[in-house]
Amino acid sequence: MNILVFVIVFLAVLTQSITGFGLALVSMGLLSQALGVKTAAPLIALVAIPLEFALLVRHRQALNWRAVWRLSVAALLGIPLGILALSHINERVVLTVLGLVTVGYAVYALRGLRLPELAPGWAFGFGFLAGLLGGAYNTAGPPAVLYGNSQRWEPAEFKGNLQGFFLLNDVTVIAGHAWSQHLTPVVWAAWRTALPAITLGLLVGLVVERYVNPAVFRRIVLWLLIVTGLRLVF
Repeated sequence: MNILVFVIVFLAVLTQSITGFGLALVSMGLLSQALGVKTAAPLIALVAIPLEFALLVRHRQALNWRAVWRLSVAALLGIPLGILALSHINERVVLTVLGLVTVGYAVYALRGLRLPELAPGWAFGFGFLAGLLGGAYNTAGPPAVLYGNSQRWEPAEFKGNLQGFFLLNDVTVIAGHAWSQHLTPVVWAAWRTALPAITLGLLVGLVVERYVNPAVFRRIVLWLLIVTGLRLVF
């Protein structure tokens, strides 16, 4: 089991290091099946914080807080509801919703669809949904990515803005899990296993980023997400 956690976390960290997002989308489905949702959700939030901090430092010059503050404020309202849902909804239902979100986003991205350019006020709706999904399934990424696409953020700004939003989001999620007593000894043991994978995935990702076409890598990841999501649903 330790080897499985290490490999999954490494691949998920590598993905986010190269593309700017994807940690939870890559890891949650696989870890939920291996460890259960109530262990996987707080674990991935713990994994995310050091990763997103490191990536935020790397892309700090591209971060535009004025572009993401609405997302962050709305997410703070959605996170507690998501964590509450995790505690009270049947795990089979949670896995099905997680699978549908994963497949839906992957299909959307593979088809190259783009939202029309939206007014900044739409950030409140996308942020609330991101917080809800982040609290329950640690998958705040799809709504945030969709909103970023609608704002036509440049690649560097896209990475910087997402890391800033994700970091604040995951710190809040961790506080919620601590309050709900979800940070069990099993979660902490899995996190200790994941620490070397975080370091290795980040280092490899920063090196590979220079040589790998991010668009090609992203398409491979999206197809893998479809397979993972369908396994969760069926």
